[in-house]
Amino acid sequence: MANNLQQRHGLWWVPTLAFAGAIPFVVAQQLSSVLYKNLGISNSDITFYTSLLYLPWVLKPFWSPFVDIFKTKRFWIVFLQMLIGAGLAALSISIQTPYFFLLSLIVFWFIAFASATHDIAADGFYMLALNSPDQAAFVGVRSLFFRIANIIGGGIPVIFVGRLAQQNGNIAQAWSIVALVIAGIFSALTLYHYFVLPKPAADQGSLSSKNASISTREVFVEFATTFSTFFRKKEIVFATLFILVFRLGEAQALKVVSLFMLDPREKGGLALSNQDFGLVYSIVGISFLTIGGLLGGWLISRHGLKKMLWPMVVAIHLPNFAFVFLAAIQPNNLIVIAAALAVEQFGYGFGFTAFLMIMMMISDGPKKTSHYALCTGLMAAGMMIPGAYSGELSRFFGYTNFFIWVCLCTLPGLLMTAFLKIAPEYGRK
Repeated sequence: MANNLQQRHGLWWVPTLAFAGAIPFVVAQQLSSVLYKNLGISNSDITFYTSLLYLPWVLKPFWSPFVDIFKTKRFWIVFLQMLIGAGLAALSISIQTPYFFLLSLIVFWFIAFASATHDIAADGFYMLALNSPDQAAFVGVRSLFFRIANIIGGGIPVIFVGRLAQQNGNIAQAWSIVALVIAGIFSALTLYHYFVLPKPAADQGSLSSKNASISTREVFVEFATTFSTFFRKKEIVFATLFILVFRLGEAQALKVVSLFMLDPREKGGLALSNQDFGLVYSIVGISFLTIGGLLGGWLISRHGLKKMLWPMVVAIHLPNFAFVFLAAIQPNNLIVIAAALAVEQFGYGFGFTAFLMIMMMISDGPKKTSHYALCTGLMAAGMMIPGAYSGELSRFFGYTNFFIWVCLCTLPGLLMTAFLKIAPEYGRK
């Protein structure tokens, strides 16, 4: 029985773990923007404060070694999912208070810190429980269920909020009800993982938590070793710069797109209702992004990352012009809007698979869990700072010129891609 649990096939747990890891991220980074837009917060405040929610993902490398050192990755996953479920329930309560903005921000910060730490444990767990070819093969599956979480956690809730608000006329109450439903779904998923997650033999803290003689010095030596070994990796400077600038354009667009689609036409937006936004952005768009991600994972496992790199890099950046088109034309036809988003999201999903594999490649080694956390922390820093001021930039430029600026900001990522060195067989199954 124990051996069966150790060897349980990834299809039992990879999809649900990817889904559970994505839900709190989607709630903190995407759903929060729509929530605050519906409740009357300004675009500049929304982009600034919700971009700062990336900070836990920026800082998580500083406590990631402790996840490596103490307890198992499995323990951390289940424990943190319990905390996130409680945080989602607290969010439901905070929305209907007189100080909803402050209290909900505090709750979002709690969810963000728990989610960032969960990512550390889950990323390490994938690499411990799956071999390299399976990691590549499951990249597409992880991407698929991350996108399904976008729909369930970021699209369907927006649609239901719109419908509930039409019925009772109380948008805050509608958001509170939907947040409570998400908390219930997430708690059920936590219980499933408690029983189903495998127990790989390699999943052990590098310093046994049962050893009472562990000294503070040993802990900090282990901590320092993690950072020093990462920054001694070959060509780490170029790799670090690549991670920081690759998503420079997306970092700014991501925080503005939902506001652009919800803003009235006289302000340059598309004036979509919650229901239409949830349909075209989170359901149609994410569905095509998912298809792109699955195709990208399959092609890397078949041909290797090196051969697929440039097609994927071009695919992730070129479709940004879809937003330029939408902002310039401001089409009324929902099918046209959905088609433009489908093209953009398909390209992004296809190309982002390569970015994930590059971070795995950089992280490979004895401390892969902490090193992958460092990579994702650098990625979050590259998202947080540009995103924080994207609202002001979009107000200054106007939406059309802002999205042209976003396209120009993809050029540094293209330049840094040229410095990457990838083994021909990497990622090929």
